[in-house]
Amino acid sequence: MKLNRRRFILKLFLGSISFLVLDSFWLEIYFIEWTEHDISDNESNKIKAIHLTDLHLNSVKSVHRSVVKRINKEQPDVIFFTGDSLERNKHLTVFQDFLSLIDITIPKIAILGNKEYSGRIDLEELKGVYKRYNGTLLVNESIIFETESRKINVLGIDDFLCGYPDFNKSARNIDTSLTTIVLNHCPIYREKIDQLSIKLKVKPTLILAGHTHGGQITFFGIPFFTPYGSGNYIKGWYNNEISKMYVSKGVGTTVIPMRFGARAEASIFYL
Repeated sequence: MKLNRRRFILKLFLGSISFLVLDSFWLEIYFIEWTEHDISDNESNKIKAIHLTDLHLNSVKSVHRSVVKRINKEQPDVIFFTGDSLERNKHLTVFQDFLSLIDITIPKIAILGNKEYSGRIDLEELKGVYKRYNGTLLVNESIIFETESRKINVLGIDDFLCGYPDFNKSARNIDTSLTTIVLNHCPIYREKIDQLSIKLKVKPTLILAGHTHGGQITFFGIPFFTPYGSGNYIKGWYNNEISKMYVSKGVGTTVIPMRFGARAEASIFYL
């Protein structure tokens, strides 16, 4: 009887370890969690946007092809990339391969993350890659994005860690009557955005951020570590009277190729 109990406990233990390994190194990395958020005021004329962040591309894997397949099926009005798309300049061709799989008629608006800087990516070349695939790279700049029936402001903030973020510059001369979307890699800069929004009388409709990977490895929802620039933000919604911010867990991983309690994520927003 004791032997059977021991075998049972051993099998249970080994089974639990096997599941944790499977979950951490496969399920949470290769099976994307698609979240949907409708923050539109009206039932008509909605803009459908997909948010991708922290791809950390070094090769086009099955998970990236599954993301592309969903994008091409959804046919969004625009895709927002909020930084850390790649980590090494030699991976520019890989990123180009990834973009080439996406329907080129879908506009793309992107910003930089800390990895584009620390990886010494040729930013002019990166800007050219985006342009070739119907994309725009914003660095403390804004554009008016248009559909057949709507116009919105899209502001792109430079990276907080390695760049020179300047919300004041990006918001200069925008039409404050339009819906305003802010792309901002590091969530902690949201606090500066809120502060400046009051001064400039600009009310962001939505701030999209990444960087944190949702903690990447968490225990009971508590991250073991979040990178500098995260602040007190980990994942999901952070709303106050000034702005709404959504922090995505992102698609890729960094340092350790595993996730636990922080499944890879891509999001659809209705604006």
